[in-house]
Amino acid sequence: MKIGIVCPYSFDVHGGVQFHVRDLAEELIRRGHDVSVLAPAEEEVPAYVTAVSGSYSVPYNGSVAKLSLSPLAFRATRLWLEEGQFDVVHIHEPLAPSISLFALALATSPIVATFHTSMDSSRALRVAAPVLAPLLERIRGRIAVSQEARRTLIQHQGGDAVIIPNGVYTAAYEAARPIDAWAERDDRPIISFLGRLDEPRKGLRILLGAIDEVREAHPGARFLIAGRGSNDQAAQHGRSHDRNLEFLGGISDEEKESLFSGSTIYVAPQTGGESFGIVLVEAMAAGACVVASDIEAFRLVLADGDVGYLFATGDSHDLAHTLIRALDEREQTTQLALKGQEYARRFDWSVVTDDILQIYQTVIDTNSEPVLEAPRTLVDSIRKVAEKLRSEVDDE
Repeated sequence: MKIGIVCPYSFDVHGGVQFHVRDLAEELIRRGHDVSVLAPAEEEVPAYVTAVSGSYSVPYNGSVAKLSLSPLAFRATRLWLEEGQFDVVHIHEPLAPSISLFALALATSPIVATFHTSMDSSRALRVAAPVLAPLLERIRGRIAVSQEARRTLIQHQGGDAVIIPNGVYTAAYEAARPIDAWAERDDRPIISFLGRLDEPRKGLRILLGAIDEVREAHPGARFLIAGRGSNDQAAQHGRSHDRNLEFLGGISDEEKESLFSGSTIYVAPQTGGESFGIVLVEAMAAGACVVASDIEAFRLVLADGDVGYLFATGDSHDLAHTLIRALDEREQTTQLALKGQEYARRFDWSVVTDDILQIYQTVIDTNSEPVLEAPRTLVDSIRKVAEKLRSEVDDE
C-alpha cells in the first residue's frame, strides 16, 4: 500500500503527535508498505520524511507548537501529493493551522484523519469552523486517539470517530534496564517525572509542592525530574533539597526507558489539555507504578484506577498522601505495577497498526467515487482563513 502521512507539527520538536507519526510510519515501513511523511522541519529528518520549511512557533492548546502555513508550504504540499499518488492520505490534526489544512483541501486520494487534541474551548476553531466545515466532509475515515479527543471533535467540528489509541513499542520498555544511579532500592524508592519544566499544564509545581510531605514520611525517597525548559521554582526547590531531588534535563529515548525501568513510581501531575497519556503507558510498560492526576484522559488510560493510583488534579497534598500510601504499601504497589505492565501491552504498535490498517483498507474499498481537489474558491478561502487562524491562535 502506498501511504502518505501528514504531520502538522515540526519534526524538529519532540512531541506526542510527532512521535506517533514517526513510530506509525516506521512500523508500516517495517511491514513492507511504501510510506512518505510530510512535516515542517528545518533540521535533518529521516529519509521517509519530506520536509517543509518556514515553520513558526505559536501558543496552541496550552503548549507551544511549530507549524507551517506559508505559500511555500501550500505549494510543497500540493507537489508532495501530486508526486506521491498515494492509495490513502492520513492527515493528523486536520484542522491544525498548518500543512494539514492544505493537505485536507488538496488531496485526491481517500483521506483518513486522526484527531489528537483535547480542549474545552478554542476561539481559533470557532473563527474557522464556518469555512472549514466543508473540508471535514472530505474525510472518509476518522480516528480519535482517546475519548477526550473524540469529545473535542464532536463538540467543535461535529461528526464522530473510532477510537484507536496512541501506540508504544512496549517490548523496548519491558527489556530496559535502569542506570545504577537511577535505580530504586528498598531504602531508596525512586519517584520520577518527565515533561517540559516551563509548561504549567504538565504540573511540575504540583509535584514540587508534595515533596516535603513525602520526605517526612519516607526520608530516603528520591525524586528524579526529567525534561527540557527552565523553571525558577524548580531550581529554587532543587537547591533546598539537593540530596533528594535531581533535575536531569532533557533525556534520550533510551534514557527515558532506563529512567522508567528504575522507578518505583512515575508521577503524571498534569492539570489538563491531555487527550491521551502516552507517557503513562510507557512507564507502565517499563514496570513503574503510575500515580496520575484524575483528569479524564488519565482515568481512561489507568482504567479508572484499576492499574494505577489517581489523585485529585492540582492538589499537592492529595498527591503527597497518595505517594505516601503507595510507598507504605509497597507489596500492593508492586502488584499494581505488574498489572499495569500487562495492561500496557494492549497499546503496543503491533495492535494499534493492525487497527489503523483496517481503517485504511475500509476507506480504499469503499472509495466508489473519485476524490476531487476542493474547489478553487474553497482553497482560496482556506488560505485566507488560515492566516486568520494564525493570528487568532497567536492571541489564544
